[in-house]
Amino acid sequence: MSPIVKRIQSDQELPAKADVVVIGGGIIGATAAFFLAERGLSVALVEKGHVGCEQSSRNWGWCRQQNRDERELPLSGVALRLWGEFESKIGEDVGFRRCGLLYATDNPRQLAEWEAWRDTARQFNVNTKMLSAKEAAATIPANGRRWLGGVHSIDDGKGEPAIAAPTIANGARKFGATIHQECAARGLDLVNGAVAGVITEKGLIRTQAVLCAGGAWTSMFCRQHGVLFPQASVRQTALRTRPTANLGEAIYTPECALTRRLDGSYTLAISGRAMLDITPQGIRYARWFMPMFMKRLKAVQFGIGKSFLHGPEAFGTLNKSKPSAFERMRVLDPPPSRRTLTAILKRVTEQFPALAGVEVADSWGAYVDFTPDAVPVISPADGVKGLYLAAGGSGHGFGLGPGIGRLAADLVANDTPCVDPTPFRLSRLLDGSKVKVGAI
Repeated sequence: MSPIVKRIQSDQELPAKADVVVIGGGIIGATAAFFLAERGLSVALVEKGHVGCEQSSRNWGWCRQQNRDERELPLSGVALRLWGEFESKIGEDVGFRRCGLLYATDNPRQLAEWEAWRDTARQFNVNTKMLSAKEAAATIPANGRRWLGGVHSIDDGKGEPAIAAPTIANGARKFGATIHQECAARGLDLVNGAVAGVITEKGLIRTQAVLCAGGAWTSMFCRQHGVLFPQASVRQTALRTRPTANLGEAIYTPECALTRRLDGSYTLAISGRAMLDITPQGIRYARWFMPMFMKRLKAVQFGIGKSFLHGPEAFGTLNKSKPSAFERMRVLDPPPSRRTLTAILKRVTEQFPALAGVEVADSWGAYVDFTPDAVPVISPADGVKGLYLAAGGSGHGFGLGPGIGRLAADLVANDTPCVDPTPFRLSRLLDGSKVKVGAI
């Protein structure tokens, strides 16, 4: 069952031309469209399904600097500031609340990692506080657990995945952007190796600049134009309760994570629990991902399913004049793992008896797209002039989304980048640079 997502209108007329075409209506595509339109460019946002229908509505909603890889920290600071500005710019609530995030653990190794991260935090003035065992117990009282300590990331917050991307996309429309849902981009029209347009199922849009923010579909889209983008997706499961007792806004423990939604319900999940489907694309890029697999293998299970033949990681030829794989699968909506759902409810209710008997409103599966170093790609695509990529959120894409969208908009518009784009260049994954697997 898919999570419920706010639905917005599409523009009826496909423009004949645009300064920029943004492919993909997730949080990254929506925010990039917003920042491009805000600076006066004509923007067409095309989405094969509906805005926010895939990973952008299926995540926890955490918007954090805490425990981030240092390469992402400047961008995460930009993202938090932008999250706080959308409501006044758009005139609508995007669901962002700077509520702080709470972490507790009884694992000494995990506590030591959090403590060590404070050296990184100080360099970027991140407002974070270690909690003693007593403070952690008072902040996150859990049945039968004796916390060794924890963390309070004071300035971090949460967004509302069900409304964020659609509301921001609508905000982009206020600056003149057009939004085209159920309108898959089949490929690029290239002239002498440069973008001259985007071929959609509804017609051609002439443009010289394209931002592909297609989430898990980005590598497949790029491959037809000879652009290599090493990408792997892991399948995760989460659920949402009906409104229930208030245990706090955003809580992490080794057993489970809880995020309170605006209506008083909770999104519940288990950190790091995932399934890696064996797919043709996965086999192709396996050697790129070996360092990450070696580091994270304990948390990932392997399987073979429908994704071997269908979806963003299946191999097949794309024909720009015929219905594409993007149209055959409007929404990437894998079933949730029943075993994981059972484990989530068991762990949550054992630790937090106030939630015993809580009703499940909905549950879903999702594909989280990773890069080999777990850091996003926000970059021109080498080899195709005018094509830019913003994908590979690696489980951080929602919270970082406005920062990724802003940096991508800066690059596309040839403006001064809001942060140094070097750590996010695509070429780092292809030029033999040593892979340093980032923090999650």
